[in-house]
Amino acid sequence: MSQMVVTLQRRVVLFFRKPHVQKTTKVLQGILKQVFFYTVMFLLYLPILIIAIQSVNDSINVNRFYGLTLRWYTDMFRDPELITVILNTLINALLSTLLATVFGTAFAIGIHSLNRKLRQKVIFLNQIPILNADVVTGISLMLIFKAVMELFPNIFIPLEMILSFENNISFQLSLTVLLSHLFFGLPYVVLSVLPKLSELDENLYDAALDLGSKPFDAIMKVIIPAIRAGIFTGMLMAFTMSIDDFVITFFTSGGNYDNVSTFVYGKVGKIMTPSVYAYNTFLTISVVVVLVGLYFHSAHKQMKLKQLYAQHNQKI
Repeated sequence: MSQMVVTLQRRVVLFFRKPHVQKTTKVLQGILKQVFFYTVMFLLYLPILIIAIQSVNDSINVNRFYGLTLRWYTDMFRDPELITVILNTLINALLSTLLATVFGTAFAIGIHSLNRKLRQKVIFLNQIPILNADVVTGISLMLIFKAVMELFPNIFIPLEMILSFENNISFQLSLTVLLSHLFFGLPYVVLSVLPKLSELDENLYDAALDLGSKPFDAIMKVIIPAIRAGIFTGMLMAFTMSIDDFVITFFTSGGNYDNVSTFVYGKVGKIMTPSVYAYNTFLTISVVVVLVGLYFHSAHKQMKLKQLYAQHNQKI
């Protein structure tokens, strides 16, 4: 029996070692890889494609397509309620990203200066908000804010700002939501900046001090420019996490604050203006344009550096 199995295995191996079989196998592998890749990409971008189609659908009913129109993109700037939640989303995301970038960079520099064992412990604590479930984080922050408000009832009132403009347009700044977004955005900045700090020469800061720089000037003029790529990456991560957050905002807003995600959730089962789809499509297109612009800027910069390097070698 064992001899038959060995003979069968040998025949299978010899069959797949034939040149035409190997060629056919490689072709099939290439086709399967392409099919798998494009299938995954299609599934990833299908929701975005559906939203883009609905943003130009002339019907409010998402189950019917009456024709193409761009009126939802103009109505997006005429609907006071939608403009309010968009302003709430953007302003909160910008402020939380700014604070997370500043504090996260400062914390990363401080963590990098610790000894190895203590640094590992602090990095582990920094990763907990990232690995923790959003529901757990949202409920925990809600309970903390509730306990603080019971001890100090008016602590958040002076900073719960509502600014109104013409045509009933307003935006609201919620301190609890801002602190919540800062809480889960800050660790991403720290994790993005720490690898760049590890790449720096350990004597760079001391050399700046020896050359006459003050400690703050050495950080701002020497360390920060050297790690700006990590700072920019962390800033983008914090902004992305903030602008589309729903779960944590839902638990910490107190029911008096809406961003785009909680606004859409509140419209479930109700008639919702397609201008929301227009906003999401416009935001996606804006992000793509920015990323493409950054890519071409980086490529142009690298090409210019290569040209300068080639000219320098020719002179030598």
